[in-house]
Amino acid sequence: MAAKKASESFSKTLIEEVHKWGCMKQTGVSLRYMMEFGSKPTERNMLISGQFLHKELPIRIARRAIELESLPYGLSEKPAVLKVRDWYLDSFRDLRSFPEIKDTNDEREFTQMIKAIKVRHNNVVPMMALGVQQLKKGMDPKIVYEDLDEIHQFLDRFYMSRIGIRMLIGQHVELHNPNPPLHCVGYIHTKMSPVEVAQNASEDARCICLREYGSAPEVNIYGDPKFTFPYVPTHLHLMVFELVKNSLRAVQERYMDSDRVVPPIRIIVADGIEDVTIKVSDEGGGIPRSGLPKIFTYLYSTARNPLDEHSDLGTADTVTMAGYGYGLPISRLYARYFGGDLQIISMEGYGTDAYLHLSRLGDSQEPLP
Repeated sequence: MAAKKASESFSKTLIEEVHKWGCMKQTGVSLRYMMEFGSKPTERNMLISGQFLHKELPIRIARRAIELESLPYGLSEKPAVLKVRDWYLDSFRDLRSFPEIKDTNDEREFTQMIKAIKVRHNNVVPMMALGVQQLKKGMDPKIVYEDLDEIHQFLDRFYMSRIGIRMLIGQHVELHNPNPPLHCVGYIHTKMSPVEVAQNASEDARCICLREYGSAPEVNIYGDPKFTFPYVPTHLHLMVFELVKNSLRAVQERYMDSDRVVPPIRIIVADGIEDVTIKVSDEGGGIPRSGLPKIFTYLYSTARNPLDEHSDLGTADTVTMAGYGYGLPISRLYARYFGGDLQIISMEGYGTDAYLHLSRLGDSQEPLP
């Protein structure tokens, strides 16, 4: 049915072209390369960047569109997944019908178009989550979720690829900013203070906790606020926000009806030679060992999907304490995108430590699923 749906709204030639481009080799870029290349956003460099994206983006988008057509357990037929696949096919068609980029005017028009593509894909994550929910609803509860490993691996590849596509588009668009903030090269901040980002992310998470529970544990941050290294602040903010939000929720729920003093959440920032590591520690009671493998999957969340209640996508920006269960696996992908990682160590009956490793060297190539 999925293939039929594709051919109804998209021509056979387009589908054939998607399959042709999906077989081409992707080209990865490192954080260091993006930083060095972007530090001189001359017209010539922007032209080279535009020409690179004109060829690279259709390859990456085609690969995802093809995968979306052949998912196991009938996931491809779910209405939400069909919608996502249509967004990918529309974007592929837009990119392929854009003529060769020969001069600055072409490149400016191309930039406007990829900006629109990025907006079109804004809701891909909650929309895919909705597709997985639609699948689970109709599924025999006896199917063990470990059997859904194939879907989990697909979502890891799919979201990792999306991080890369959005980074490449966002970086190119941001290099057009005539007044970039100090020390910023596109999305990359060459002198980012992890302590400062952690402070902002913690404040944001505490605001949500206050809104939902009426109070919020303190967050103490240890580390040198003057220490800086090149990274993408929006990525780090997203990851720390997610970890702190989980810790706040665990502590809040554990101490809600207790007279004991609520222990703070501790964040420690360490700068090593290879990695910058951020540890988020809480005394929220921990996770049983049997539950640990589940925290990085996309299929367990009991939380409600924002798109479920607000079927109007425009209103789905409200963040809840529980999100829709994608915070940890997606944070781990953001960490891995630039060569880092995320590990969770838990002591059931006491609390949880999350170790967020960020590669300091910026040399690792993008992972290209």
